[in-house]
Amino acid sequence: MLKAYIVDDEPLARDELKYLLLRSKQVDVLGESDCIEDAIADIPALEPDLVFLDIELAEESGLDLARQIENLNPAPAIVFATAYDEFAYQAFEVNAVDYILKPYDEERIGKTLEKIKKVQKIKEQDYSIPSPVKNNYNGKIAVLVEERIILLTYADIVYLESSEGKCTIETLDQQYKVCEALVVLEKKLPNSKFFRVHRSFIVNIDHIVEIEPWFNSTYNLIMKNGSKVPVSRTYVKVLKQMLGF
Repeated sequence: MLKAYIVDDEPLARDELKYLLLRSKQVDVLGESDCIEDAIADIPALEPDLVFLDIELAEESGLDLARQIENLNPAPAIVFATAYDEFAYQAFEVNAVDYILKPYDEERIGKTLEKIKKVQKIKEQDYSIPSPVKNNYNGKIAVLVEERIILLTYADIVYLESSEGKCTIETLDQQYKVCEALVVLEKKLPNSKFFRVHRSFIVNIDHIVEIEPWFNSTYNLIMKNGSKVPVSRTYVKVLKQMLGF
């Protein structure tokens, strides 16, 4: 049984989609919301397999929410369910699995569910293959800077930041503009030391010296080198559990 979450600011549209999903007898609808704020609080906790997401929300864009939840672990599949077809290109830029138009067609939704199940099956096959042991290189990570390969010591890395598709590694004494994406570098880092606190930031826990409350239940981390790193609401709960505050 697939687990779904619905984000749409139109109650009637949510009800119609929920009815068709339940009618398929393949989906359990875990929850629903009409805004990004509620959705980003619910989705990490409920861990749905897929999120049906409208693009045109009241004063908000479903694309912004998609960019946030695609960084979750595990990340749900995203299906855009909207009345507008002109956003299809942007939708697939954020790795949407499907794009369905209102008014909903029961047969079309059935095809979407079949596609989701195929994607899940591929993921399960991938997870069944033993992952290679990470090469720690005696506590170092190899990164590509321009045309050079540089070895950085984990202990020297303060945080990593992604901006406009490029990644910066901030160390105690220098900044490095690297050619790899943040998600690629994240897989190379030891989970015991490095933690994602924002869709654009990963920090070295050993370099956190202060946690500063910020607005709307978020925080800033004050690092040893004086830098401030934002913690988004998505990651606050896990950060609290990890650091015990």
